[in-house]
Amino acid sequence: MSVKMKIKKGDRVVVITGRDKGKIGTVLRAIPTESRVVVEGVNMVKRHTRQTARDQGGVVEKEGTIHVSNVAHVDPKSNKPTRVGFKNLEDGRKVRVARDSGEVIDV
Repeated sequence: MSVKMKIKKGDRVVVITGRDKGKIGTVLRAIPTESRVVVEGVNMVKRHTRQTARDQGGVVEKEGTIHVSNVAHVDPKSNKPTRVGFKNLEDGRKVRVARDSGEVIDV
């Protein structure tokens, strides 16, 4: 089931629930088909990898996915969690805006 997500790659988000609650990071990857995102420094998991010709084997720590409902956008003005709305600009572009401050999120 594909759902339109308001969070995209490169957005600054804060984790609002779970083990990593309160951590702020940027979205490294968005997976809309599963409604999940990978956030920098959040939900670190250990992966046991086999040695290959170009990579050393061993235990590698990397970011796991987190459900999109567990993160919220960071307001550009106040650095607090905020909801996201949409607004049409005069030049015809549709941009995402922070609901609390009205600041444009898209660049």
